[in-house]
Amino acid sequence: MFVNAKATATPETVHALVQLLRARSYEEIRQRMYDNPPGSAWWVACKTELDIRNGEQMATSLSAMSRVMEKLRSSTQHFEQLTETLSQANHDMTHLLRQSQIAGRRLEVAVYVAIGITLVQLFNLVFEVFRRH
Repeated sequence: MFVNAKATATPETVHALVQLLRARSYEEIRQRMYDNPPGSAWWVACKTELDIRNGEQMATSLSAMSRVMEKLRSSTQHFEQLTETLSQANHDMTHLLRQSQIAGRRLEVAVYVAIGITLVQLFNLVFEVFRRH
């Protein structure tokens, strides 16, 4: 049930040919398109079917791209939250290190004071021992 390639490209004819091409492969449709002169019913039907398929693929690709973009957006938000958490943890660690440094200086002073008091008491003990003799 093939239509003559030289038939006029009426919408009804093209529509019927497009329906015939729905189950055909890309290669077969392209070959049939190249085998017929531009403007013929077969050429227009092949072009229409290829345009339909390309449009469907484009829609599928755009849908997939939309899902990927949503995942990227979600990942970006997650990374922003992680960055904020890391920044806060870094700030807290810096604060703790400063407090540790201050506490270390206080401990150093306390050790020097303890050593000084110990030396003073030692000299006082030695002085008392020598004074009694």
